[in-house]
Parts: sequence; C-alpha cells; structure tokens
Amino acid sequence: MSRHTLEDGATPDPEIHDDLYDEWWPELAPPARLVGAYYKRGLSWREFEQEYQNFLRRPEVARKITELIDLARNCTVTILCVEDKPDQCHRRLLAEACLEAANDLEVVIQ
Repeated sequence: MSRHTLEDGATPDPEIHDDLYDEWWPELAPPARLVGAYYKRGLSWREFEQEYQNFLRRPEVARKITELIDLARNCTVTILCVEDKPDQCHRRLLAEACLEAANDLEVVIQ
C-alpha cells in the first residue's frame, strides 16, 4: 500500500525491500485512512474498491496515472504489492484505471 510496513504501520514488511523495485510511487497507493478503514475498521472490499477508484479519479492522481502510462509505453512496468492475488488488491484497480485511460496498453493482471 502506501507504506512499506506491516498492518501496524511501524514494523518493516520483510517481503518489501529495495532490490524488489526500481521506483516507488506512493502517490498512487491508497490513502492511509482508506487502508486503515479496510484493515482495522471492517470496510468491505467493495467499499474499498469504490473509494480507491474515486481516489484514482482525482486530478493530481490522474496526472500521475498518465505518467505511469507514458512510462509503460516505453518499457515494461510491473505494479507490486504484498497481496498474493490481484482480486482484492489495489494493483489490479490501478492497472484497470491505466487500461481505462489508455485502452491500447497491453495489461496483464496476475
């Protein structure tokens, strides 16, 4: 998500380390309040999904998505997260937002 820690927000996540990624774009991660609502306050996945999709439509975030699309037009981009499967992960929603904005992109979600 927006941090490289476990759900407590302080303990470093052992699965995320610097040699896993070239760039980190926290501006595209779900806001901390949304992550907290999902993990700690029982927000349903459906509600999380809707809130995150609304977040991705904000002008400043949409500009960052455009940057990501531009990058993807020139090289392979991989969106990482600690979730094992994409069905309930923000990376799928972000990839779908990229595809919606640029339907000529080759997007593989796995």
